[in-house]
Amino acid sequence: MVSYRNSQNSKGFIVATTRSAHTVWEGNLLEGNGVVSFDSSGAIAEQPVTWASRSQDANGRTSPEELIAAAHSSCFSMALSHALAGAGTPPTKLITSADVNFQPGEGITGIHLTVEGTVPGIDNDAFVAAAEDAKKNCPVSQALTGTTITLSAKLA
Repeated sequence: MVSYRNSQNSKGFIVATTRSAHTVWEGNLLEGNGVVSFDSSGAIAEQPVTWASRSQDANGRTSPEELIAAAHSSCFSMALSHALAGAGTPPTKLITSADVNFQPGEGITGIHLTVEGTVPGIDNDAFVAAAEDAKKNCPVSQALTGTTITLSAKLA
């Protein structure tokens, strides 16, 4: 199981973190458009979003599903890296992708994670087991328990 040490402030108290984003939407669903802003870090420029970019071709715009895919692939990579290091086999490199499937009228119908790792001192079975554990226990996976999450994992 993946576990994390919590951050502590100068008095030794555990500190929670909050990250924020906001969207300004104009118009109706089918013809309107919006802009997503990443408030906490400012590391990502404002991103346009429309219904068409969500349900058809992206055409240079993002979607909630792409944002979930980014969050899931990065969270999973962190969880897997942490678990492997804790087992004495820190990874040299992990390449993770997340494919979030969206069906208009149904919603998110599934997420598939794919990871390829360079991990000295570990065999493929142990790597796959660690990846399955990270899939189950990373905080984003836990937040998304209402959808089916599948995994393909292999060593490079």
